[in-house]
Amino acid sequence: MQGQSFIGVGLALGVAIGAAIGIATGNVAVGIGVGVAIGVGAGFAIDAGRRKGRNEASRSDSSSGAYASDSGGRDKSPDTGADGGSDGGGDGGGGD
Repeated sequence: MQGQSFIGVGLALGVAIGAAIGIATGNVAVGIGVGVAIGVGAGFAIDAGRRKGRNEASRSDSSSGAYASDSGGRDKSPDTGADGGSDGGGDGGGGD
């Protein structure tokens, strides 16, 4: 299912579960609203996880960095200051 979004699936399941909760609590409108929010959020999270998995797989195939474990890009590790701050990384840390 490459290229397909799970937001619609999450939305449908969220509305169904929200409607059931709304019927049980006696407030269907609030139940459906909460179900929509949870369903869209769950669908978006699934999509983001699938995108992340695809991006990591494509990165591991082609390394363009200086080292085999370096895929280039910004250094996301915090600058601890142990090396004087001149790590050349791009994390915004710089000694002073």
